[in-house]
Amino acid sequence: MANREKNKKTLLELAKLSQNCCCADCGATDPDWASCTLGIFVCLNCSGTHRNLPSVSRIKSIRLDFWDDELVQFMKSNGNRAAKNFYEKFVPVFYYQPQPDDCEVLREQWIRAKYERMEFAEKNRDRPYTADVYEGMLWKKGKDNGQFLERKFVLSVHDFTLKYYKEDESKGPKATISVKDLNATFQPEKIGHAHGLQITYCVDNHTRNLFVYHKNGQVNIWNFVFFPTLFPRILIPWITRNYLKEGYMEKTGPLQREPFKKRWFILDSLDRKLLYFKTQLDAIELGVVFIGPENHGYSVRECVPKGTRGNKWKCGVIVETPDRQFVFMCEQERDQREWVEALKTIISKPMMPQDYTTEANIRRRR
Repeated sequence: MANREKNKKTLLELAKLSQNCCCADCGATDPDWASCTLGIFVCLNCSGTHRNLPSVSRIKSIRLDFWDDELVQFMKSNGNRAAKNFYEKFVPVFYYQPQPDDCEVLREQWIRAKYERMEFAEKNRDRPYTADVYEGMLWKKGKDNGQFLERKFVLSVHDFTLKYYKEDESKGPKATISVKDLNATFQPEKIGHAHGLQITYCVDNHTRNLFVYHKNGQVNIWNFVFFPTLFPRILIPWITRNYLKEGYMEKTGPLQREPFKKRWFILDSLDRKLLYFKTQLDAIELGVVFIGPENHGYSVRECVPKGTRGNKWKCGVIVETPDRQFVFMCEQERDQREWVEALKTIISKPMMPQDYTTEANIRRRR
């Protein structure tokens, strides 16, 4: 028993050292778990991914599990810094490394690339995402019937595009998307798959969504999106940004006498757009509201509208624009507060030159 407590104390001291005090894979502070085969300290979330790699990594709690002298000595001899120097020695500068709050699929792809495939341990290792053209098969949701069908996607440096094809490739691509116009975010919960990805782009001033996933996750679709030649690190925040807020609200018409209808809303802070769809997996938006700054006549506030009809929810949000007043209803007060705060965040920011073009294009659609 005394030896067990001694080993536990040693492990806790090792985990507090500067080279080990953050998770070896995502950087989360105060890791309480360790891989006794890799010699690294990891957080609870990353430990779950390691458990799925039993041939590579064996996870133990540094507080609760038994550690014999040999394993403790192994941890002393290795640690996070030594592992980083070996497993991350040749990580490309463009390769996305997950942060503590990132979703599970990012952790999994990073951890598998490091320890299972050992992609960064050798200098000249051939990596598929460093080619001029990257292609792969993804399952894509149909626009009308909602079924997911396997489609070929091709990302090319030559024409700066992402294309996808139906069964008969001789007819050419079903869609050709300019990389500069797309946004890609992981949406595992929305799509219902651990490797779900939402690709959003504009067609004739309308927003179009593609919902895709890779069946087994062996293809790193994150780096499918982060194609290095196309996307220097400085561009990453633009093409892979998360939306400021998403969720259902009820919406009425311009006269505010029309019945309220439940719609899925997405607030895009970069383009200053409040988009709405019939459901969260709709391919094409039903409409869009431009959100300008306060000195241009835009504002938002909580409200309890009177005389409305058809609304099941009672927590109101009013958005004022130079052209119209929009009334939305939220299900709960928390949703109401979150939407108001998110909209205020955008309204408080000054317009950028490209925002004037966006605003003009939206007004021309009315």
